[in-house]
Amino acid sequence: MIKKPVIIAVCGKGGVGKTSISALLTRMFSENTSNRVIAIDADPAEGLSYPLGITVKKTVDDVRNDLIRSIEKGEKTGKEALLKRLDYELFEAIEEKENLAFLAIGRPESDGCYCQVNNLLKEIIKEIVFNFDYVIIDGEAGVEQINRRVMEMVTHLLLVTDASAKGRNVAATIEMVARKNVSFESVGLLLNKIKDKEEAEELLPLIDIPILGWIAENETVREFDRYGKSFFDLPEDSIISTLRSALENLLPSSKT
Repeated sequence: MIKKPVIIAVCGKGGVGKTSISALLTRMFSENTSNRVIAIDADPAEGLSYPLGITVKKTVDDVRNDLIRSIEKGEKTGKEALLKRLDYELFEAIEEKENLAFLAIGRPESDGCYCQVNNLLKEIIKEIVFNFDYVIIDGEAGVEQINRRVMEMVTHLLLVTDASAKGRNVAATIEMVARKNVSFESVGLLLNKIKDKEEAEELLPLIDIPILGWIAENETVREFDRYGKSFFDLPEDSIISTLRSALENLLPSSKT
C-alpha cells in the first residue's frame, strides 16, 4: 500500500505572508533528513524560490507552453508519446537540494483546446507528490486556484491572514469554497503579522475558523525577505516555535 503524503496548502489574501510561512514549513519538514519534501510554488508571482535559496530554471507552465507550441506547429504526438514527453520534462523542471525538491507551477493555465495537455499535467503532478512524505503548496492569492491542478489533492489546509477584515474575509471564503471542492482532513487559520497579544485576542471572537496560533510581526523575517536571503539561514526564534505549535494543532499525528 502506497503511503499517502501530507499535502499542506497555504492559502490567503496576497500580502499576508503565505510565502514566508510556506518557506518556514518547508525548512521545518526538511530538517529531518529522513523526510522527503517537495515545495510547490503555485503562485504565479513565483516568490517561494527566493526564501528557499533555489533558482527556477523551468516552470510547469513553461513545459505546457513548449508542448502547445509544438502541437501548433503541426507536430503529431500520440497520447503515449505525449505522456512520456510531459513526464520527462516535468521531472526536468524539478529542482533538488538534498532531501528537498522544488517545483514552480508558473502562470495559471489559459482556456483553450488543450484539455488533454492540462489533464495529463495534472495527473503527472499527482504521481510526483506520491514520491514524497510532505508536500507544501504556496497557493495563489485569493480563491481562484481551489479548482485548479494541485489543490484537489490537499490533505491539510493552512489559511493565513493578517489583522485586516479583508484578510479574514478572504480566508473565510477560501475555507467555504474548499469545503465544497477539496476533501482535506483538517483546516486551521494562522494569524500572521500581528502587533501583539492584545490585538490577537481582539480578533478571536471575529473568526469562526479553528485558530492554530498567532505570529507577531518579525523584523528578522522582514529583513530576510527584503534581501532575498534563504530562510534556511534564519535563526531559530519565536516565529519558528510558534509555527511548530500551530503544526501540532493542524497535524496532531505528525512529528515535525
